[in-house]
Amino acid sequence: MKLVTFETGAERKLGALVGDDRVLDLAAAAADPAFASMQALIEAGERALDRARGLAAQQPDRAILPLSGVRLLAPLPRPIRLRDCSLFLAHMEKALAKWAQSLAEAEPDPKAALEALMATGKYSLKQIFRDQVIYYNGDHLAVSGPGQDIVWPSYSEWMDYELEWACVIGPGGHDIKAADAAKHIFGYTIFNDWSARDVQLPVMDANLGPGEGKDFAAGNGLGPCIVTPDELPDPYALTMTARVNGEEWSRGSTSTMHHSFEDAVVQFSREKPLHAGEVIGSGTVLSGCGFELGRRLADGDLVELEIEHIGVLANRVVRR
Repeated sequence: MKLVTFETGAERKLGALVGDDRVLDLAAAAADPAFASMQALIEAGERALDRARGLAAQQPDRAILPLSGVRLLAPLPRPIRLRDCSLFLAHMEKALAKWAQSLAEAEPDPKAALEALMATGKYSLKQIFRDQVIYYNGDHLAVSGPGQDIVWPSYSEWMDYELEWACVIGPGGHDIKAADAAKHIFGYTIFNDWSARDVQLPVMDANLGPGEGKDFAAGNGLGPCIVTPDELPDPYALTMTARVNGEEWSRGSTSTMHHSFEDAVVQFSREKPLHAGEVIGSGTVLSGCGFELGRRLADGDLVELEIEHIGVLANRVVRR
């Protein structure tokens, strides 16, 4: 199934996409508390999901709406938790090298400066990134959805996107084993980790996290839907692309992940609970951001992230 959260009038509702142009209002199709919201459905478990599948197959006329007549929101408008990880390591390697290069270019002898910077080891990927899942906690209250304008913070001049995807946790758990980890994934969605580069880089240069460079209103884009695992032939073989004003900037594949979402599930449940409705971001695929490409977004640019079998997450960036 492809599950969505949508608005019609003043109501926020849970739905399932039917074909390319219709949505099933699950609460209108059946009186079930599990259909009150996406979080309620996730918490209700497999029984509720099976009932939703049955209703989507029946397509009762009373509950079918034209997709053009509703407004899609982030599928989980307020996740109970949001962590973004470094599961794609090739991006990290290239971004670190690009960072060093940008610093060196400001010096009188860029070549010598670059060699000196790289010799410090600060701009090379540390082994710990290969050994375990490295992550930071994102703001689960600063979530944007499809079609929403991303109003850039006034303290930043460098607007950037990041082409990512995310898994949503279904059944929670504690000390989950690797063999069972896939059973705890409710579904997948597209994730745009919007980044204010001119704010992020100086903070990270102080050996801290990204800070306000990734912590601003609507800075975590999710959507357009959550796709359940049974919809995907192989989640680790999906093409990922990013377009800016219709021009392709980025292309990659989920097959290039060093760590899997299952690895994150195991690690994040170690000696502590993992909860239904948590969102785990993948990190950026190789070439999946303007910083890597030496390109910057401009006021009014339309950014479209597309992942095979999931859909397109489109947003326009606008200056405050």
